[in-house]
Amino acid sequence: MAVDWGYSRVNGPDTWQSHFPDCQGERQSPIDINPIDIKTLHGNRKLEWRYIPENIEELVNPGYCWKVHVKGEGSETHPDLPPLNQGTISKIEAQYREMGHARKVPSKRQAVVDDDTKLNLLLALEENPITPARQLARDSNLNHKTMGKYELEQFHCHWGETDDQGSEHTINGTKFAGELHLVHWNTTKYHSFEEAAKHPDGLCVIGLLIKPGKKHHEIDKIVAQLKNIEYKGQSTKISIPLNPANFFPYDTSYYTYQGSLTTPPCSECVIWIVFKEPMEISHDQLAAFRTIKSYCRQDVCPGDEFDGCVKTNCRPTVPIGKREVKECRQ
Repeated sequence: MAVDWGYSRVNGPDTWQSHFPDCQGERQSPIDINPIDIKTLHGNRKLEWRYIPENIEELVNPGYCWKVHVKGEGSETHPDLPPLNQGTISKIEAQYREMGHARKVPSKRQAVVDDDTKLNLLLALEENPITPARQLARDSNLNHKTMGKYELEQFHCHWGETDDQGSEHTINGTKFAGELHLVHWNTTKYHSFEEAAKHPDGLCVIGLLIKPGKKHHEIDKIVAQLKNIEYKGQSTKISIPLNPANFFPYDTSYYTYQGSLTTPPCSECVIWIVFKEPMEISHDQLAAFRTIKSYCRQDVCPGDEFDGCVKTNCRPTVPIGKREVKECRQ
């Protein structure tokens, strides 16, 4: 039987650990990012991407947010990487690891990000996800076990009851109006999203902090469809192209650390990338988010403090512990 978790007093984040043990782990998210304690990474770490607007499939209401499912090319197959340097690390690779630098990538459609467990984290979001990874392996002569190619699976949003709260991550204690999450999974090492979610390097989530401001035209494509997913369990096709890259800020400098999903089961399987520069959406767009319902149309309104609406859906920050947050400047 599925556990009815949510964000009210009776089933909110303080109760999750009773049913989901990972929620009290040592590598949980979100966290408060304190710029004073951050290690800055230097070198070539330009984050680049490519999304396919036509691959956006449907908008759904799972009962705690709005979520957009994406058709990821090749998402059901494991990339056939050549077995380069299996069981060994080349001298140049070891030098890069010791220096804390990521190796330069020859393709403009790929991105390299450092993390504590491997030399390169490759985000290659392509219409053909296998070829770029093969090409990188041939060109850079890296151990294929150090690479991970991450493909977009879905994106969703978190918000609060008012425009001065709602983000999950905070910056030096400052809350934002909301936070958009683009969830990717490692198609290089794993066969499915479900399998990837069981491993520390399985998922990569790009987080965009939200501040109230001018209307966002790409978000407006979602707001226009919210009336079709008013109740939990409802879904609707997105018939017009929607490009997730249009959510990204001009300055794509970011913070990165290892953490978890911010909703149950809170699996510790996420490499986080949180952009420093927030995106703007309007007050009216934020207000529209709060109108979707947390219960099914045929059910009785739960009568909670939110009157059955998803007025807030953000998990409070948790201790960072011994983890290190790194800043990558673009």
